[in-house]
Amino acid sequence: MSILVGYAPVLPEILLAVGAMALLMLGAFGPDNEKSGEQITWLALLLIVAAAALIVLQPPKTEQLFEGAFVVDRFSRFIKLLVLLGSAGALLLSVDYLKKKRLMKFEYAVLVLLSTVGMMMMVSANDLIALYLGLELQSMALYVLASMQRENLRSSEAGLKYFVLGALASGMLLYGASLIYGFTGSTSFPVIAGVAQAHDAAQNVGLIVGLVFLLVGLAFKVSAVPFHMWTPDVYEGAPTPVTAFFASAPKIAAMALLMRSLGVAFPGLEPQWLQIIWFVAIASMLLGSFAAIGQTNIKRLMAYSSIGHVGFALVGLAAGTHEGAQAVLIYLVIYIVMTLGTFACILSMRRGDEMIEEIDQLSGLAQTNLPMAFTLGMLMFSLAGIPPLAGFFAKLYVFSAAVQAGLFPLAVIGVLASVVGAYYYIRIVLIMFVKDPEEKFAPVSGKLGFVMAASLVFIFVFATPFVGGLIVDAAGAAAKSLRF
Repeated sequence: MSILVGYAPVLPEILLAVGAMALLMLGAFGPDNEKSGEQITWLALLLIVAAAALIVLQPPKTEQLFEGAFVVDRFSRFIKLLVLLGSAGALLLSVDYLKKKRLMKFEYAVLVLLSTVGMMMMVSANDLIALYLGLELQSMALYVLASMQRENLRSSEAGLKYFVLGALASGMLLYGASLIYGFTGSTSFPVIAGVAQAHDAAQNVGLIVGLVFLLVGLAFKVSAVPFHMWTPDVYEGAPTPVTAFFASAPKIAAMALLMRSLGVAFPGLEPQWLQIIWFVAIASMLLGSFAAIGQTNIKRLMAYSSIGHVGFALVGLAAGTHEGAQAVLIYLVIYIVMTLGTFACILSMRRGDEMIEEIDQLSGLAQTNLPMAFTLGMLMFSLAGIPPLAGFFAKLYVFSAAVQAGLFPLAVIGVLASVVGAYYYIRIVLIMFVKDPEEKFAPVSGKLGFVMAASLVFIFVFATPFVGGLIVDAAGAAAKSLRF
């Protein structure tokens, strides 16, 4: 019993890992049919809800396990809840799609659970080895998910590209970690922080080079420029529910890992890593805004949109302050809700058994399905940052943090990139409401309708003191766990 009490902080991860193994056995030795796959998907969703409940019930204190390699604090709990929200949303969005495409296999839910365990390990990693283990557990599952539609050439290509480039990024991250270990003598974040805060740390070239390689690997995981090259092809080629998963939970976990690594392990090298974050933020905002203008496929457009939003979130991190870290967390909450809602709309773009991905096929949607057109339109306005929707407040918080830190050029570039990005969001709205209607889409399923409705309500009610204030306060408390 005392052993169980000692491992109480890691019970959510244990539950998901053991649950994934149990579902794997159930699927392997049970009947191989769609009904079994659907049942296992619902059981996986139930496990995620149970894990979220365990996190909520944890006491609000900082606890360390495995000799400090695994830390549970307000920051990790906040991000884990977001990761579980993204995973649960992706599973819910996938049920009808997988049934229609005859892809409803039990392996899908098991892979999502294992990937989620990896993300939760990443979020709590307080050691370079724990960081790498969590990152690879997440990545291995994602490689398979990207290519799960094996008879589809685009899906196989997406999985191969993601695997090859992901392996390269993992190798660079591991090389950076080995350099950091070599020049600090430890893989523990607190020990690394002690070396990085020494008076001669800025002259420790090996440590700085290791930090650069570590940032390269993490920048790939959040699909930040110039390590974004995999994103459009993988987003377009992967099955749409998998794309929704990629765009939500893994991105949140990787951003949290980036924040913890820099804030906890390298506070003494802040002038060095801030230069990299500033460049990556500016490049991501500009490329995400301009490259999406000419896109005709809505999944590729969402890929470039996600790159741009990573840039906006990094503006808060570039501030290097507590307010900046809090702004990033607020941005991540709003981003994941907007992303799940948008992909629910994309999955509803269907005529018969055919999925529609071309933006022009949304022509006149307001005349054939006004609720869906209104929901997608509001989500586009929110992604563009138009008040009083939630997306406006997301950008307001990160830009305000940049201004408070004296980063006026970064804030100005962010505002200008937002204006450019608004063009392709508003273009979709005009196509839906102004152009002549195309053939009517199939009715929206109840599961997709629920996600769309929940996202729509959220982007409107975030401006209220109860919802927005609660999230802002929680984000502020979570940010205090970092050393910004």
